[in-house]
Amino acid sequence: MTAATHSPLFPQTPGSADAVLEGLDPEQREVATALHGPVCVLAGAGTGKTRAITHRIAYGVRAGILQPSSVLAVTFTNRAAGEMRGRLRQLGAAGVQARTFHSAALRQLQYFWPKAVGGSMPRLVDRKIQLVADAAAACRIRLDRGELRDVTGEIEWSKVTQTVPADYAPAAAKSGRESPRAPAEIAQIYSAYEDLKRARGVIDFEDVLLLTVAVLQDRQDIAEQVRSQYQHFVVDEYQDVSPLQQRLLELWLGERENLCVVGDASQTIYSFTGATPDHLLDFRTRHPGATVVKLVRDYRSTPQVVHLANGLLAQARGRAADHRLELVSQRAAGPEPVYTEYTDEPAEAEGAARRIRELIDAGSRASEIAILFRTNSQSETYEQALADAGVPYQVRGAERFFDRPEVRKAGVALRGAARFGGNDSLLDDAVDLPSQVRAVLSGEGWTTQPPAGSGAVRERWESLAALVNLAHDFAASRAGATLSDLVAELDERAVAQHAPTVEGVTLASLHSAKGLEWDVVFLVGVAEGMMPITYAKTDEQIEEERRLLYVGVTRARERLHVSWALSRAPGGRPSRRPSRFLDGLRPGSAGGAGRSAAVGSGGVERGFTTTSRAGAVPRRTQRTPARCRVCGRTLTDAGEMKLMRCEDCPSDMDEGLYERLREWRAVQAQRSGQPAFCVFTDKTLIAIAEAVPDDDGELARIPGVGARKLNRYGADVLAICAGQDLGGEEVEG
Repeated sequence: MTAATHSPLFPQTPGSADAVLEGLDPEQREVATALHGPVCVLAGAGTGKTRAITHRIAYGVRAGILQPSSVLAVTFTNRAAGEMRGRLRQLGAAGVQARTFHSAALRQLQYFWPKAVGGSMPRLVDRKIQLVADAAAACRIRLDRGELRDVTGEIEWSKVTQTVPADYAPAAAKSGRESPRAPAEIAQIYSAYEDLKRARGVIDFEDVLLLTVAVLQDRQDIAEQVRSQYQHFVVDEYQDVSPLQQRLLELWLGERENLCVVGDASQTIYSFTGATPDHLLDFRTRHPGATVVKLVRDYRSTPQVVHLANGLLAQARGRAADHRLELVSQRAAGPEPVYTEYTDEPAEAEGAARRIRELIDAGSRASEIAILFRTNSQSETYEQALADAGVPYQVRGAERFFDRPEVRKAGVALRGAARFGGNDSLLDDAVDLPSQVRAVLSGEGWTTQPPAGSGAVRERWESLAALVNLAHDFAASRAGATLSDLVAELDERAVAQHAPTVEGVTLASLHSAKGLEWDVVFLVGVAEGMMPITYAKTDEQIEEERRLLYVGVTRARERLHVSWALSRAPGGRPSRRPSRFLDGLRPGSAGGAGRSAAVGSGGVERGFTTTSRAGAVPRRTQRTPARCRVCGRTLTDAGEMKLMRCEDCPSDMDEGLYERLREWRAVQAQRSGQPAFCVFTDKTLIAIAEAVPDDDGELARIPGVGARKLNRYGADVLAICAGQDLGGEEVEG
């Protein structure tokens, strides 16, 4: 399991600002160098968005255009923020603040509370579910465990959409939410919950945003102090912002427009939390002068996986679908997705476990394989099947890596060895950092060979092995790194919850898999009733389920297995059918009325400035990637771009026409006293002989035929393509 750009764990720091730009594709470079004014990056899955925005910040810092302390980059998870800080550090841009919305707001609230409110800030509660339970009890409403979780979710949604208890019922009805209890009861519990918080002197995570917004709105002096500190903002996953987060961002910005947002409306899968893609889709309306850059070159997945992902979105409907991006794979061809139907769910789990066992036996790493499902309740069946097959696994979303007892103990041991290593006999024979870590962790239960079987013993060993592997990578990237340096790295990762890779198959829900990728992905339970889920009733809810499956498909780099079961239990009635989302995409299924044309190609659209004439239409400068007309791969080689196909793709060239064009070119070159390639290059002649144009328009579209050459040679070339004899101009062979 890796984060969503497949790069070395500890790359070398670029030597200069220009070196930061090396290796970026044209669209990523546009992002990196667009440092002023509003910028909107529409980035498809696997297109390197994090790479683009971190290089943008680093380039600005290294070029002296941005001051590190004046930049605030915000995202949605501690892990993503930690990864961003790590990348910026490696790019030579240490000191840039990369935080979640909540973390940035909490930091400001703690700092300004004495000045804005006075006294000590209320205590922040980590988990609100007990408070919700107490509020329900105060209202004499009994909630079971599932209802308690769902009502808590409704309260969170209300707060991020800035809905007060009295307005809950109409707001829920307007948004099409299916309340877990009567809306009036939820409003009552919500009101009691707010009263309990005030009585106990505590606040929750949503209050952090609400209170920060209130302070910035009411205190102009504090707002100006924040704005003088942060002058450049970058927002990742902008399709996931809630109305409350958008309001906070607007207060941070004030009247300025130094804002870069990055997102993909086709990956909006958290609307149940209040997230909406409208802010992303309306960005150009709110900021008419914005530069819009579209990233569509997919570096993650094979063409076969990308084809399925594009097919899913081609059948989508709604506003997000109208702005979809059609991905273009940059990878070599791989195997076609595998579709499998099973009689029941246990058989489906056993089938997946059996195939995974075969993959591991053939050399695949368990950590590069994932099983993704719609709901967490599906996990147990697959855990049992993997255990029966002797396959190690980890459940994403379960206990955090750095909270595991064995990891905590290992951290204490490593910290002690770093402090008193000279007096530790364990380190007498350790000659470098990796051997020191192996020596220390051998006292905690790590061995060179994993224990037999699975279960708790194996899980503990996997945790320690992950720390050993991290030490190897860290030492390889930093010459002379010490045990103290590694301990500092572990401390920073623990704060960001940036766990090292554990060598086991990942089990995860589709929602928790967002932002991750694996070589092999098993999408299981892809049947009606589960995908889309039964309670998805409205068109908007159905489309979000489609986007959720799209996110699952785009997690796979090389191999994708899609499966479903006809019944829940062995012997059950086979009443289920494959998901409607697969219609027309899986072999043997009836096709849907999908859209054939791409809505979004890669490129740049530049907005007009404030000095443009009133009512002017934004100037559009498209930089569309050239694609092979045979396999669809994006072309970067100049010669291939002239041919409009890869060198190794089959040619349908008219050999006789090509020879006649060469003979004609020789005459023209002799007459003008120029080398033959100055008339047309061989590649251009091949492209002409393959396209056989009928008119000026078709000929002009061939790379290498510019306006000047079209005027000078166009009539002759079209005549030759039409089979006409140019008479005395031909050269005898």
